[in-house]
Amino acid sequence: MKRVLLAMSGGIDSAVSAVLLQEQGFEVMGATMRLRNSDGDPYGVSSGCFGPQEPQNRQILERVGKKLGIQILTIDLSKQFENEVLEYYRSNYLEGRTPNPCVVCNSRLKFGLLPKMLRDKGMKFDLFATGHYARTRFCEQSGRWQLLKGSDSFKDQSYFLCLLTQAHLATTLFPLGELTKARVREIARLHSLDFLLSKAESQDFLSEEDHPRLFKSAKIEPGEMVDPLGKVVGNHRGLIHYTIGQRRHLGLSGMSEPWYVIGLDNKRNRVKVGPQSFLYKDRLTTTKVNWVSIQPTSAETRAEIKIRLGHNPAPGTLRILANGSVEAVFDTPQMSITSGQYAVFYDGDILLGGGTIA
Repeated sequence: MKRVLLAMSGGIDSAVSAVLLQEQGFEVMGATMRLRNSDGDPYGVSSGCFGPQEPQNRQILERVGKKLGIQILTIDLSKQFENEVLEYYRSNYLEGRTPNPCVVCNSRLKFGLLPKMLRDKGMKFDLFATGHYARTRFCEQSGRWQLLKGSDSFKDQSYFLCLLTQAHLATTLFPLGELTKARVREIARLHSLDFLLSKAESQDFLSEEDHPRLFKSAKIEPGEMVDPLGKVVGNHRGLIHYTIGQRRHLGLSGMSEPWYVIGLDNKRNRVKVGPQSFLYKDRLTTTKVNWVSIQPTSAETRAEIKIRLGHNPAPGTLRILANGSVEAVFDTPQMSITSGQYAVFYDGDILLGGGTIA
């Protein structure tokens, strides 16, 4: 019998994943990441994936483990989370970019350090699994594993997995990939996991109120807010409080139409604002591109490009540049292309690759 290490969070998705893996004949061993510093939270956050509810989630996991008859280990990754994820989050905001910490956490911690640390401790397992709504398959023609969107388009989480490698895909299972959320809830009821039905969905990385608390030790400088021509129209509280496309909390009045954040100038510590029309651009450049399902063989590739979670992938052409970066040229201009976010490339359901928007 093959043994599967299942990353678990205390939610319904990972619990039902355990049920499905058992039904498929696997021996399941669960593992959860401790992200909150056991010495106390130095930031005082009240929400998010590393918030004060973490001990409660572990209690729920103990209940799940007893119900399903599986061992669930807790691995302390709080220091690594601080160094690999929180520092990435802070440094990007301080430089005028808007990061996506969940993408980084998945590749570096959940699919990286979590299984590695268990193997280093002598734990033996054949495969790794998570409760993501995504799918994999092996393409005989290319000889590569492919990462696909989850069958439930409303729950698809492939975007968050754009930094996975062929080594990850070859040994990873996604038990929920073909299911809808409604079916997952039904399976939970059938297996007496009803106590998970009222639990909230996986939390956001951080609430809007808690966001500034991560920058307590940083010197946040206020500065000028300027229009598209560079004319000063107001003042800002510090670049960490703003992102492209933002309309709220700008403190502007007397405009004939709504104005938005259209740019962040880190060198001059300026927030650029203007009408919505200035948010539309027909191209972007991505750096540190990770090709997942394909190895590009031509200078140009047609794809649908997703520029953030919640954005409907838009058709365009990918152009591979001499330095390895990729320029994406959209068929029609897209709104609020944001530096620091991930642009992820699809061919239908197949996730081709992705990179950081410059």
